[in-house]
Amino acid sequence: MADFAIRVQGLGKQFQIGKRRRSYKTVRETLVDVPRRLIQRLTSRGRESERETIWALKDVSFEVAPGEVIGIIGHNGAGKSTLLKILSRITEPTVGFAETRGRVGSLLEVGTGFHLELTGRENVYLNGAILGMQRSEIAKKFDEIVAFAEVETFIDTPVKHYSSGMYLRLAFAVAAHLEPDILIVDEVLAVGDARFQRKCLNKMQSAGQQGRTVLFVSHNMPAITRLCERALLLDAGLVVKDGPAPEVVSHYLSTGLGTTAAREWSDPDEYPGRHVVKLCAVRVKSEDGRITDAVDVRRPVRIEMEYEVRKEGFKLMPHFSFSNEEGVTAFSVNDPDPALREPRPLGRYLSTVRIPGDLLAEGTMFVSAGISAIDPFVKQFFVRDVVAFQVIDRTDDELGRGTVTKYMRGVVRPLLKWETELLSAETSAAIQAKANT
Repeated sequence: MADFAIRVQGLGKQFQIGKRRRSYKTVRETLVDVPRRLIQRLTSRGRESERETIWALKDVSFEVAPGEVIGIIGHNGAGKSTLLKILSRITEPTVGFAETRGRVGSLLEVGTGFHLELTGRENVYLNGAILGMQRSEIAKKFDEIVAFAEVETFIDTPVKHYSSGMYLRLAFAVAAHLEPDILIVDEVLAVGDARFQRKCLNKMQSAGQQGRTVLFVSHNMPAITRLCERALLLDAGLVVKDGPAPEVVSHYLSTGLGTTAAREWSDPDEYPGRHVVKLCAVRVKSEDGRITDAVDVRRPVRIEMEYEVRKEGFKLMPHFSFSNEEGVTAFSVNDPDPALREPRPLGRYLSTVRIPGDLLAEGTMFVSAGISAIDPFVKQFFVRDVVAFQVIDRTDDELGRGTVTKYMRGVVRPLLKWETELLSAETSAAIQAKANT
């Protein structure tokens, strides 16, 4: 039998929904009520069971090897959190089984497992004890945990007084630094600033490099592709795809299961804008004209704006602004066509800008769209973050960026032309002689 860290076979979890909790009754009321409840159960058992249950997971099977870092993706309600709770032994499956080998550390919700009345220090030791660690083991890691969480000043304060950010930082630091064999993390990047999010990613990456198994749930697709070699896609409780992370992410986004990359207004009365021009739609499209939520870093992407000119005689300038998930503006673009400086006739228009490949950096890019009238300048509309798309980077040999195999920082990541020439050849002896003078 092959070695594994996690093995899931035929896993299913059923929940009852819409069932009210009954109030307590006296013995007399219970005895009198028995015949009525028995008749109801016999006459409506099948229909009631079907109406009041839902399968959050259905026939889920997979294995995770020791030291494997695997991402779990899917839309809200797909069953991701339920799966992690079963693996963390918080809830039990209805059918099937899930087996883990080794010590499991989980961060499923902000502060899960923390006792509100205890201080940060006490909660660190409590969580370590729950993981089965000796007090001496926890003490060795304590200063590192506190430094990572950046809560030195408040470590002896009850955590009920912590902000959500402090809560999260300490919870993640405890889960990651107490060296579990399996680290399970559910959407930790949804809270906290960008700097802390990078710290979390780096720590999970380090855990994987040290041979620990990591299960990571996130809606941040670049984080999934950068951190994980493999990913599982869940939809309606089923595993619909299991394979290399870039392929699974691409499938997730291209099939409409991810975030929306098109915004359209169907009611003309709701079109954003003033009396001169109104916005109808903004779309992100791939090279072949498909609406897409994800773009390979090497491929071009098109952003199109559809609008109506409702009052003639105005010179109009469409423009886009692009910013990353940290709110940093990457760049803004205006349409430079001189013909557009002439008054625009009435009608419906489509303006498209093409962004070349090897320009944008990995991450989520938010697009704001606007049109302004010029001479005189009057802003007609500016819809902030109207659409968004993911830029997916890769670290294989096809990128043509030399030996760089890690995430490249920055808002843009252009592939620029370099030239190197040998000006003079010197022997090592000549170089050493120069150094000694």
